[in-house]
Amino acid sequence: MKIKKIVILFIFLILILKLIPICYGLSKYGSRGEEVKQIQTKLKSWGYYSGKVDGIYGSKTYEAVKNFQKKNNLDVDGIAGDKTLKALGINSSGNKGGSTNNSDLNLLTRLVYGEARGEPYKGMVAVAATVLNRVSDSRFPNTIAGVIYQSGAYTCVSDGQINLSPNAQSKKAAQDAINGWDPTYGCIYYFNPSTATSKWIWSRPQVLTIGKHIFCK
Repeated sequence: MKIKKIVILFIFLILILKLIPICYGLSKYGSRGEEVKQIQTKLKSWGYYSGKVDGIYGSKTYEAVKNFQKKNNLDVDGIAGDKTLKALGINSSGNKGGSTNNSDLNLLTRLVYGEARGEPYKGMVAVAATVLNRVSDSRFPNTIAGVIYQSGAYTCVSDGQINLSPNAQSKKAAQDAINGWDPTYGCIYYFNPSTATSKWIWSRPQVLTIGKHIFCK
């Protein structure tokens, strides 16, 4: 009889745990709270989510998280666990931020300032995203520094503008790109049609234009 009561209590506790939607470092379908609002805000600003920022992890948030995970090579389960939160740039208990170090962030910030200051904010993020897309592409060096300092890759390196002191907006744009926002949909090249002298760049498949830059693959 005593064993039966223990089993019933154990089953009851399991059911209670399943009904609790939020735990530290984990947001999932049915969760509510400030962390869910942060997730929705990020995904909405990056074009993954079109619903209300209401702090309720409903079907639209679930699908948006899945799309974000798929785009960023994460496990596609619709659950905002530590890895997904880290990719979103959201801190939680057990998530201390992105894996990119300060040196990489500072270098990418200076690249953004040197290449895209004066561009719309989305265009600044897009420039940073192309660097990260190259890092993930086997045809390019596999580090941010390697990509940026690859011979002839960026005008700002050639003319020394990489050494200018960047502004806060450039740092924010670099961080947004590191956190997963890619307005270019995977592009690895961009150019200004008014100043481009290379015939080769015009042969690349063009995806979209942001500000003065055409982004291509």
